[in-house]
Amino acid sequence: MTQLHAQPYDLAASGFYFETAEEYTEKAAKLRNDYGDPVEEFEIQFIDGERIDCALAAAIGLYQSNITQFFKAVEDWDDDQKTRVILAVAECGYDFTADTQPDDFDLEIYPVETLRELAEQFVEEGLFGDIPERLQFYIDYDAIARDLGMDYAEAEVAGTRLIYHCA
Repeated sequence: MTQLHAQPYDLAASGFYFETAEEYTEKAAKLRNDYGDPVEEFEIQFIDGERIDCALAAAIGLYQSNITQFFKAVEDWDDDQKTRVILAVAECGYDFTADTQPDDFDLEIYPVETLRELAEQFVEEGLFGDIPERLQFYIDYDAIARDLGMDYAEAEVAGTRLIYHCA
């Protein structure tokens, strides 16, 4: 279960923990400061949950206005979809809106640790054509990796290293 905390900007009020958008709405509506005035603005903090969900919260900039979308994404999206949104929003500059879906973004993601590994994968997959076995020992994978570095970047999402390309 994902747990968040609503920390009021009003110093005369105490925050609260919540695990659903409905619980947040209910508790926020009832909250009053020490003077009996309603509290309207909160900083939303990620407290407990999966690492990937914490990364998603950080990437989208968790606010009062997107709590519902965040909880829906946590429940409905798999880890690959969350990773796609995290990279698109945090690294590629896309926006996270009320109707954002993981398939909205045009990016390529490779589960490799380094650009050199990606270069080796591309050669193995035949991206550079059919290379005779006797010549494969002469391929400069480091040079290919440097070239790939012009279009591809490295990132870590929830402890997993990835290479990605924003289109």
